[in-house]
Amino acid sequence: MSLLNRLRPDNFTLTLVGTMLFATFLPCSGTFARTFDVATQFAIGLLFFLQGARLSRQAVFAGMAHWRLHLTISSFTYALFPLTGLLITMLFAGIITPELAASILFLCCLPSTMQSSVAFTSIAGGNVPAALCSASASSLIGVFLTPLLVGLLMRTQGGVSLDSIKSIVLQLLAPFVAGQMLRPLIGAWAVRHKTIVGLVDRGSILMVVYSAFSDAVINGIWRQLTPLTTGIMVAVNVVLLAFVLTMTTWLSRRLHFNRQDEIAIVFCGSKKSLGAGVPMANILFAGHAVGMIVLPVMLFHQIQLMACSVLARRYADRAPADVA
Repeated sequence: MSLLNRLRPDNFTLTLVGTMLFATFLPCSGTFARTFDVATQFAIGLLFFLQGARLSRQAVFAGMAHWRLHLTISSFTYALFPLTGLLITMLFAGIITPELAASILFLCCLPSTMQSSVAFTSIAGGNVPAALCSASASSLIGVFLTPLLVGLLMRTQGGVSLDSIKSIVLQLLAPFVAGQMLRPLIGAWAVRHKTIVGLVDRGSILMVVYSAFSDAVINGIWRQLTPLTTGIMVAVNVVLLAFVLTMTTWLSRRLHFNRQDEIAIVFCGSKKSLGAGVPMANILFAGHAVGMIVLPVMLFHQIQLMACSVLARRYADRAPADVA
């Protein structure tokens, strides 16, 4: 029963599924859709503004000293993942549709997630300060690196334009920097009111998902998404995560990191951010099938939560023997 509880989808994932179903039966369109898009962009900007206000510069500077660990994690996030995704799309080009290939490459280019990386590192008994710094840096670097990687890997499918990169900087990075600048004034408030920040965080993602899937439903996503396509999508996500988890564990031991650092590498290096992925997809693939692009990201989000929940508990259970 304990294992089943850990494998049960989290409440936010269930809410995402509910949002997709709502968009399926009641998609937004016309004037309401345009107004909703403006509100969604405002919510995303507010999200990154509050994240900037909450992020402690001291924590970042303290963790930056462990450069070997951060370089290792970044190598997995922005090198191994994209190369693996590219290899998968090349090897299975006859099976994977161009739309699915694009979504896989986009997933592999995303930054690491902050909340679950740090949470699982803490549960497993790993180096939490280093995980916090690495995940924070990954999110910030991803604002620049993700669109560049997407443009490089997807150049045969049109890539991304300079205007898209500008949009990401204006809609995501600029609010984040503004939040950092105003941190002395509102930082304490943002830290105290985690519930409000969490509502903005999850609410903005739900707004993007509803808008994206409304457009996708109107353009016939459920006619394109066959059981075979769905099965391939799930299988690719499982194989991708299993491979990266294996490589992060193996390489961290080969490089002689201690147990605490290994845990941070495993949980930070294997994650992909749904929170950053959905807003970025909304900008980079404007006018395209955004719903199809973000669907593998949402699936990977749930799969990584289930797998890493089990893995974190195993690390925690083995801690006494490791210390002894």
